[in-house]
Amino acid sequence: MKYKINLKKFETIRELPNAWGSENYMELLGIMEFGDTANIPNSELKEMCMLSLTDFEPPEAAEIVLGYLFKEVLSSSQIANLSHEMLHEKMWEEYADLSLHEQFFNAGQLLFQAFNGKFPQPEALRFKVEIEDAKKEDMSVFKSNFEASLIRLLAAGMPKNTLLNRLFSEQLEGQDFPDAKDIIWQYNSETISDKLMGIEVISSVYWFHDLKFTDPFEAELPTAF
Repeated sequence: MKYKINLKKFETIRELPNAWGSENYMELLGIMEFGDTANIPNSELKEMCMLSLTDFEPPEAAEIVLGYLFKEVLSSSQIANLSHEMLHEKMWEEYADLSLHEQFFNAGQLLFQAFNGKFPQPEALRFKVEIEDAKKEDMSVFKSNFEASLIRLLAAGMPKNTLLNRLFSEQLEGQDFPDAKDIIWQYNSETISDKLMGIEVISSVYWFHDLKFTDPFEAELPTAF
């Protein structure tokens, strides 16, 4: 199955859409024993939450945020260790479990803003590609293997030594790609015509920074996928 891929938009973002909401800020304020939050306007909850975080030392604040996000998946000792590492490490790129990267990014974004840069600044990518296939039935591959199929096509347009190609060569070439859903954090797709699809993706700079320099290119997917 042959496809044409054209990069239409490529930008750096420092905050993910809908990462934090009023309910999240209220729950964090509750953990910090702020008191009654009922009369705080929604528009002021974020600022109040960040001010409350700065009542703590940076590692303590990180432990509060990480504990809120990961209490079901990480132990208290892991969270305590990570709260110190967050001060100088980009955990949304470096942590071994890729399924936690998006939430590490969200934690880093809130802590960076609260502490005026004492934590590393998170940066993500939002880009849009248009994918055109030779036959409209070839679009069916995206119905069951969306992230895997998309990453395989995008990786084909980037240099051979790009990180995706070096770290995931076996998954890119094999039948299964279990890490695909954690490499792509968010996406939206739209059908432009029977043979043309537009896809907007949010992911880590870590994986897709080389995509910025690609010209329109062609790529193939084996029919087995």
